[in-house]
Amino acid sequence: MVEAQPWKGGRKGADGGIDGIIYFKPDGKATQRAIVEVKGGGIGVKDIGRLAQVIERERAPFGVFITAQNPTRAMERDAAAVGLWENPTTGRTYPRLQILTLAELFQGKRPNIPLMDLNVGKSAKREDTSQQGSLL
Repeated sequence: MVEAQPWKGGRKGADGGIDGIIYFKPDGKATQRAIVEVKGGGIGVKDIGRLAQVIERERAPFGVFITAQNPTRAMERDAAAVGLWENPTTGRTYPRLQILTLAELFQGKRPNIPLMDLNVGKSAKREDTSQQGSLL
């Protein structure tokens, strides 16, 4: 729903605080990435702090925190404290850490990220099977 690619192809194991990546092109040319973290329950301020650390560690302009529960005011405050990112091409600003609930996603809300790159991770062309024989 957020056009994210699974981290490391969705393989199981330690993800280092990254569940997915959203690729985008702020200038229409160079691809950058936003970190996606998904939590089902038991969320708190510590989760926002961890995602903020991952954003810094990965040098990503954005982090998107997706949760089944509504965020607390403290979580929203800490997300806002991460600051804004300014698109060098347009000068438009975006929140660096964004919190989205599943309810918001089902209502059509999406991450506020410039020019999402929908071609990254594109599927390979289907192989021509017209020359294959029948099994039965």
